[in-house]
Formats: sequence, structure tokens, C-alpha cells
Amino acid sequence: MKIPKRKLLLFIVFAYVAFSLYAAYNVFFSAKVISRVHRVVKKNTIGPPGGAAAPFIEDEEWNPWEDEEVEYNSALHKKREAFQKHLAQINQNKPKRYKVQIWGKAAVGLYLWEHVLDGPLHPTDKVAQWREGELQSGKIDFTFYTGPAVVQGHVPLDMNSLVLVLNGREQQKISYSTRWLEHVHALVQARTVSHVAVVLLGNEHCVNDWISPYLKRNGGFVELLFVVYDSPWVNNIDVFQWPLGVATYRQFPIIKPSLQMVTSVRPYLCNFQGTIYKNSSREILMQVLKQAGLEKDCITTARDKWLPQETVDSLGRYQTALSQSDLTLCPVGVNTECYRIYEACAYGSVPVVEDVQTPGACVTGPSSPLRLLKAAGAPFIFLRDWKELPAILEQERRMGQDQRMERRKRLIEWYTSFRQQMKDRFTEVIEETFFKNV
Repeated sequence: MKIPKRKLLLFIVFAYVAFSLYAAYNVFFSAKVISRVHRVVKKNTIGPPGGAAAPFIEDEEWNPWEDEEVEYNSALHKKREAFQKHLAQINQNKPKRYKVQIWGKAAVGLYLWEHVLDGPLHPTDKVAQWREGELQSGKIDFTFYTGPAVVQGHVPLDMNSLVLVLNGREQQKISYSTRWLEHVHALVQARTVSHVAVVLLGNEHCVNDWISPYLKRNGGFVELLFVVYDSPWVNNIDVFQWPLGVATYRQFPIIKPSLQMVTSVRPYLCNFQGTIYKNSSREILMQVLKQAGLEKDCITTARDKWLPQETVDSLGRYQTALSQSDLTLCPVGVNTECYRIYEACAYGSVPVVEDVQTPGACVTGPSSPLRLLKAAGAPFIFLRDWKELPAILEQERRMGQDQRMERRKRLIEWYTSFRQQMKDRFTEVIEETFFKNV
């Protein structure tokens, strides 16, 4: 049936008006009912002036992923908290580290740093005015400063624990060392430094009374003393014995062991290069070598006067003598312990040591002299009289090359182990004394 156009038009107009009226009613008169999932809640704090803050909720726009975002953020927050707890646990279980500075104001400090602690030094130039280095040993981070430019008040002190290396062998050195101790005492009084140890090249007669007032047990501030030579003060509680080491003041270098050092055929049985003091056992040694016709079997260079420094040529000849002979003769000087003992060990040349106590206040007994080295099991040849030397050298002639190689290897390994033991001992004693209550 065909609908008239007029009626169709009237129907459309009526439907449009009815829909418009319905829409207007919903907008202006019906209550607002908004689903939770169809809104984003924005919270502000708005309140009347001077009154309590009141929450204000403003509907912005439809957010169909609101629940998922809340769950995601909550899970992310939990993961972050768990990770932070994990980091805190790692830091809690991490070994605590401590910082210690070493000021080297005596040549024995170079033996401590380079030969025992095996620390680097920059610059490498041995005559540089300022040299420094860093290393880790045990729980301690060590920093080392040495050289003529290391002067009082001009060392960067960024930690409160200090090791001072001093020379107390003669009065002039003692006066210099005392000034350094007084400087450190002022730092202790100012609470800049809390812990102090001293490594001391002691007097060869073991007379070190000048440093006694500075020791903590006598009312001073020095908690630990590491002293060279067989001092009667050594108790392994606050006073420990320290090795003399090599003559770093004569530029004796660090010798790295090599296969050639062990396997090479050495053309000489023994060597001795040193000062011949009048009426000393060194005169007897030279007489024995001459009378027994052993001068051609040993490299010997004698001088009448002690020289504090080596030339490049004399140092080279000395090192050649050590490397070209199987034995190094070590007669006593002012003290039984001498640099030559350690220098021979570095080259695998067995020290033949005159095992005689020298005059002075050094401790006596069955383990003296050379108490520290004997306690460490030093594989040396000990004799009481140089008249025993010809028999020792005759035995050397009968020794095969394999035996010589094995002995050199054993000596080099022992010396390496000895220095490691001294490093471990030095580190552990400082840790236990300085940081036991930290």
C-alpha cells in the first residue's frame, strides 16, 4: 500500500521531537548513575579556607583499563621493594673494607711496599720527588706515599688510620723521625688520625729507647711497632719483628724469578763483595779463601771503606756475582742480619751465614741471631767459624747440577713464601688492632 508523502513527513517530525524531548529529560532531570569501570577518579584536596581539607572527586573520562593498571602498578611496586631488600641484604653480607695510609720516610718502606706488599708505585722513576701507589690486602685498602716531597702537612690524609715508616739507626735519623712522630701526635690530638703503627729500621745494637715514650703501652699513641733486628721488645702483641730486606737505598731492584735463574750453570761456587773491617771476621774470611786457594772459585771484591751508595757499574757487578754463583758468603757486620742475605735469596744463591751473636742489646738465646728467619725455616747454610768454609765448598764441588737446581728452586720458593707470610701477618695484625671494634 502506498503511504502518502505528507503522512510520512509528519511521522518523521513527530519521532524527532519525541526523541529530543526524551534526551532533554535524561540530561536535565534524571539522576546520574555512572559505572565504576566507566570513569577515572581524580582526587584533590579542596576545602574551605581555614577548614579541614576535604576530598574532591572529579570525573574526567572513561578508562576501561583502570583495574588492570592498578594491579600492574601494585605488582611493580612489590617487585621494586623485593629488589631493594635484596640489595640491602647483599650490602649487609658484603665484607667491610678499611682504609690505611702508609707514609714511607725511610728506605725500608720501599721494601715493605714493593717487595712484601707487592704494591705499584707511580711514577716508576726511582728518583722522583713524589711517588704513590694503592693496593688491596685482606680487608684493607692501602695507600702509600714516599719521596722527598712527602712533607709534614702536605700529604692528602683522607682516612684516620696511618702507618709511619721511620729510620732509627743513628742519631741524625732519630731526630728526623722524632719530628714526624710529633707531627702525627698533633694529628691524633686533633682527632684527624685515630690509629697509628710504626715500621722502624731499628738500631743495629737493638737500642731503641727513644721511641718507647711514643708507644701506647707507655702512654703514647703508637698502637703497633714493627721493628727490624732481634729486639727484646718483640712480644707478638703490640711489637713485632720485621725483616731488614734488600738495600733499596742503593737501588737494589725487584728480582722476578725465572726458569733460567734455576736451570743455568753458574761458573762460580761462591761470592763476597763488601767492606773489610779491621779485626773483623771478614778479615778471617778473606784469609781462609786465600790460604785454601779458593779465590779462583769465588767472586770476591773487597774494599776498605763502606760506601753508602752504589754506582751503576758496581751495582751491576754485584748482581752479576749473585746470579753467577751458587753460594753467597754473609759474614757479620755490626749486626748478623744484613741486606746481602735477602739479596742472595732473590737470585737463588744460598746465603752462607756466620751464625754469631754481635755485641749490643739484641736478644740472645738458641733461636738468635736471625730469630725471624730461623722461625720461618730459612734454607741457609749456617756456620760458626769461617774455617769451616773449605769443607762446605768441597761438598759443593761434588754436587750435581740437578741437586743445585732443586736447591735454587727451593730457596726461591721459600723467599717468595716468606714475603707472602710477612704480607699476611702485617695485614692481619693491623686489621685486628685497628678495626676489631668497628
